Formats: sequence, C-alpha cells, structure tokens
Amino acid sequence: MTDNQTVQAYTDAWTQSIESISALMGTLPADSWNRPTECPGWSVRDIVSHVIAIESELLGDPRPIHSLPSDLRHVKDDLSRYLELPVDKRRCHTPPEMTAELEYVIIRRARMLRDAKHQADDVVRLPLGPASIELPYARLLLMRAFDVWVHEQDLRRALGLPGGLDSPGAQLSRDHLLAQLPKVVAKRAGAPAGSTVAFDVTGPLEFLRTVRVDERGRGTLDSRITLGPDVQFGLDWETFLRLACGRVRPEAVADRVRIEGDEELAGRILAHFAVTP
Repeated sequence: MTDNQTVQAYTDAWTQSIESISALMGTLPADSWNRPTECPGWSVRDIVSHVIAIESELLGDPRPIHSLPSDLRHVKDDLSRYLELPVDKRRCHTPPEMTAELEYVIIRRARMLRDAKHQADDVVRLPLGPASIELPYARLLLMRAFDVWVHEQDLRRALGLPGGLDSPGAQLSRDHLLAQLPKVVAKRAGAPAGSTVAFDVTGPLEFLRTVRVDERGRGTLDSRITLGPDVQFGLDWETFLRLACGRVRPEAVADRVRIEGDEELAGRILAHFAVTP
C-alpha cells in the first residue's frame, strides 16, 4: 500500500472499532456498566472512560483536575497513575453521560482525522504523561486503531457479546502482534540459535507463522510451513490475542493451547508472550 492508503486503512479500522464500542454502549443496561473486565481494576465503564480520555487528549482537551484515591491496587507506576486519573474521574458519571461524551469525542476525532494534513512519516506526539513519545503519524494511527480494537474485545468478552474478531481492526492487530513474535521467541524467551517455533492459529482469522532464530540469535517471522519445529503451538485467535495482550495468564488457558515439542522452551515463550503494557 502507498503511505496514503496505509493512513486511510488505519483510520478506517479505528473508525469501525470505536463506532462498534459506541453501538455496544448505546443499548447497554445500566447494571452492565460495572461488570469487571480482564483489565485489572477496570470495569466496562472504566474501559470506555479510558478510550474517551486518550482520544480527548489527542484532540488537545485539558486533562481533568482530580486526586486519585491511594488504595487502587492496580495503580503501580507513573504510567498507570496517569491513565487512571481520567478513568477514576468518570466513575461517578451516569451511562447517558458516558455515551453522550463518547459520541461527541468520536464526532470530533473523526473530523480531526478527516481534515488532517499530516503525511504518514510526519513526527507527532502521543500524550501518555511520563511515557509520552514522538512517533510517525502513521504509527500513531496504528497504535490507536490497535488499542481501540483490543478494548472493543475486552468489552465484548465482559458483556458476553462476541463479534469483530475478523474486522479491519482485528486484521491490523494480528499483523501488529505477529511483528512482536521474533522478539518474544528469540530475545525474551531465549530460544537457541537454529531453533524454529511455529504458531498454528485457528478461528475467524486463521494463520500459520514460524519464527526462525538464526546463528546470531535473531528471530525472523515467515509464513512458510516448517517440518518438525522445535515447538509448535496450536490455539485459537481469541486466545492468542488474550495472551499477547496480557489479559490472561498461560495457566488459565492451558486447555486451549496445544503444545508439541520442547515443553521447557514453550513454557518460557508463554511466560513472555504478553507484549502490551
């Protein structure tokens, strides 16, 4: 794809996912807003608050003035404290207030994206407090599309409303997560030189990928079928997603992950599989 096509694809994926969140929340009974999710300490309401907060900051809106309680066990560092503040601020908001704010933010951000003059490689800022970074515009769009789709799936699992596992955001997120696999296998799990690790993933997005570790210990990813890999994982796409995003511990989904080959190496890979903060 050209740079312009890439920017448009990321924008379209973000739009589809955030509008799906809005549609889910628009018909949600009031008592469902406080359901827990797989994000530690966060309810359905809190995830929606987080999405609103990040998109609002990208719009240039000021952060709310608020003091966090001192007993939030899931707030462990400066980044989580930064992300938690606008979430905690909205815990007293009613569902109609939340849905209205989300809809308004979507309208404003969609207009901002539509009118943006940035080129794909223009450097922009992602505001994340102590973790704020400067990055190419296309990378920012990728990160927002990925984050919003992952949170759409958090909401769907918490609410028992599956869907969107093969959407544009899903495909973008699959490619983003696959790009992290060589680092997971070769560097974090320390797979030895010359080893191969295969991932056979089924479900709405099926794929077979192999990580090969060269003589210098560097991992590369390809889609060729490998005969007799040192480790082969068989799992469904949603379980792959939950593990890669740190939503669940490997032992909690052991019955959904088939392992063939070197079990000790497989255990190290699963222990380091989560690639999101």
